[in-house]
Amino acid sequence: MEKVLNSYESLFIVDVTNGEEATNATVNKFTSLIAENGTIIEVAQWGKRRLAYPINDMPEGYYVVVTFKAAGDFLAELDRLFQIDENVMRSLTIKLDFEPVAKAAAVVEEVAAVEEVAEVAADAE
Repeated sequence: MEKVLNSYESLFIVDVTNGEEATNATVNKFTSLIAENGTIIEVAQWGKRRLAYPINDMPEGYYVVVTFKAAGDFLAELDRLFQIDENVMRSLTIKLDFEPVAKAAAVVEEVAAVEEVAEVAADAE
């Protein structure tokens, strides 16, 4: 029987007090783990940001959002590993109700159309 791959989005906040190398190592660890167990669609590294409230007495964290497709049984393992890793301050994974690739393609087409209109208007001037 073929496994059903669902679309998910996972946000995790990494502790920045251990330095940039430790932060990058943690981000790479989890993105490669997700890539091994599914298909990564997009990785958005939002970077170091101020938290709305201190977590573990730390005012800042490094935000990463990963959009991916994977089997449902992988989520429990991913959540367990997020909780075990001391460098991950918070994490949240949600199931997406839409196809992220189709949405991204639509946005790219819309941007291309706007750029084309801007070029035509610039040429007319």
